[in-house]
Amino acid sequence: MWAILGVIAIVVTVINLSLYAAGKDYKLAMAMALSFTALTICADYSYVSRWVKVEDWAALSDVVPGMARALWFLTIVSILLNIAPIFLERKRKKI
Repeated sequence: MWAILGVIAIVVTVINLSLYAAGKDYKLAMAMALSFTALTICADYSYVSRWVKVEDWAALSDVVPGMARALWFLTIVSILLNIAPIFLERKRKKI
């Protein structure tokens, strides 16, 4: 499930940036992309919690360290890409 939500977050981020580039209202797409990013993190956390319940320590030790770094990186990139139009719009209005 987390992979599907992650792909949706990426697609909606691309839509967000495309709408901004076309000069259309992008704010709904931005909110949706950030929401899907959050849902991706929640789904991944739920997936990991199942491993804890069944005490699958090998799976946890294999996946969690790398996944933690990946989630941090992808979440920061998602936030920056999705709020970039706001900053670009403000910069354009100042000029």
